[in-house]
Amino acid sequence: MPDTAVAFSGGVNIHLHKVIPPGSGLGGGSSDAAYALKLLNDLWKLDLTNRELQDLARRLGSDCAFFIENKPVLASGRGDRFEPLDLDLTGYRIEIMVPPVHVSTPEAYGMVTPRKPERLLREVIQLPVREWKGNLVNDFEEPVMKKYPLIREAKEELYHRGALYASMSGSGSAVYGIFDTGCRMPDA
Repeated sequence: MPDTAVAFSGGVNIHLHKVIPPGSGLGGGSSDAAYALKLLNDLWKLDLTNRELQDLARRLGSDCAFFIENKPVLASGRGDRFEPLDLDLTGYRIEIMVPPVHVSTPEAYGMVTPRKPERLLREVIQLPVREWKGNLVNDFEEPVMKKYPLIREAKEELYHRGALYASMSGSGSAVYGIFDTGCRMPDA
């Protein structure tokens, strides 16, 4: 991945060593931008609230604000409006596969036709993870996987290895699988 160094006025030099592959739908650039804001807030003792940092992050990119608090939420709008979400994946293992494919976000958005879901996302997320398959759908998958079959193969491989649920991450190209480790805490 490319290294990037940027100098800001005020005496700060930032060297970023990229590890998350670009075009993978894992939010690498967005999370880098959010954490740079958080770092500068701390470094310069600006005492900006998370809400103020999110407002700044929204100017940088659609989903940058998500990474300010970095916790499970339901995102709407451009991915920058949040509702709290009770989601605990303790006892599950997540594996990520990144096929050698670059899917640009504008390209993916040009291919997708959002559909009205049969069930609200808030309801589906509250189901046991083993019931997400067939109920929790990423609208990007069908058109993106049609153009890039290696992504579909990665998803199929995760299911073949025992994933309870697998999906393309965001607009692709990464695919993640959620596996049961059998180590979950009993419900209280």
